[in-house]
Amino acid sequence: MRPLAENKKAFFDYEILEKFEAGIRLIGQEVKAIKSGRISLKGSFVILKGEEVFLVGCNIPPYQPKNAPSSYNPERTRTLLLRKSEIKGLIGKVKLKGLTLVPLKVYTRNRKIKLEVGLGRGKRKFDKREQIRKREIEREINRTLKEKP
Repeated sequence: MRPLAENKKAFFDYEILEKFEAGIRLIGQEVKAIKSGRISLKGSFVILKGEEVFLVGCNIPPYQPKNAPSSYNPERTRTLLLRKSEIKGLIGKVKLKGLTLVPLKVYTRNRKIKLEVGLGRGKRKFDKREQIRKREIEREINRTLKEKP
């Protein structure tokens, strides 16, 4: 299960509490474009409208730009496919606890394209600084251990 696209910034900006697997409603040329690795999750997010879940801001350029229909929009809103029980649970958590739904990665499972959605809480600025500080300390330790023969 090799990821076709990852949203690395999501793990930096959000503390991920739960993960869900969702299908994506796509058209044929979008499937081909995603399988060739032409998808960007940068700046995308997941919203709930009524009893449906949507992926907004995900950029999937056309598979063959010269052969694409003139009405094709690479950043159109796409419907996510989840079970009703999962959607109801997400609605409750998002409304009551103030959590956010963030797309984490796109991958294939049994020849179907899946999106991993994370339920997360936004990190504050000092949490991000602390994470950067820990990463730098770890790098420094690894450098000093490599230098000593």
